Amino acid sequence: MKKQSLIIASLFVLVLLFVGGSYVYKNANHSVSTEKSAALVRPYAYVLGNPNAKTTIVEFFDPACGTCKSFYPFVKSILKQNPDTLKLVLRYAPFHTDSYYVVAMIEAARLQGKYLEALEVIYKYQDKWASHGTPNIGLIWGFLPEAGIDIDRLKEDLKKPEIDALIKQDIADTKTLGVNATPEFFVNGKPLIKFGKQELEDLIKSEL
Repeated sequence: MKKQSLIIASLFVLVLLFVGGSYVYKNANHSVSTEKSAALVRPYAYVLGNPNAKTTIVEFFDPACGTCKSFYPFVKSILKQNPDTLKLVLRYAPFHTDSYYVVAMIEAARLQGKYLEALEVIYKYQDKWASHGTPNIGLIWGFLPEAGIDIDRLKEDLKKPEIDALIKQDIADTKTLGVNATPEFFVNGKPLIKFGKQELEDLIKSEL
């Protein structure tokens, strides 16, 4: 009986340790280390929302990523609900075939003041140009005028070396931060441990 009681007591302690450990892990500060924090936000990164907000969402995205497309209006709605206290920093993780050139188009459109317009029209027609079996980014040229973009100017701006340098820096930062899938979110430097819309909303609320 004593042996059986000892076993039961030991199991009870193990359960308590597991539950306690899970709670500590869930509530621990998983923030990006200081030496990696510079890779989260670069001065050139596009900011949506209040640039002086204390709570910062960093999203690494790929315009060919279907999940990125589905999260975009979700995150925008959260920004709209918190216009003074929240900002979104958009970073590139062009992992899909030819996505590098698509993000270059977005950056070139930015020089015309059409960053969001380009991004949104590219998402709008994603299912047409971003078939994962046979992507055809050439189709995007036909969609961009809908965003009010000067195509001739865009083609010239695509040649600018600063656009190439910017994208290469974002790619380097994905490696530094261990980003290997999209979308990848950080809120005030804390990565989204468990992926999902509710989980992201909960993390944002906890930081707000």
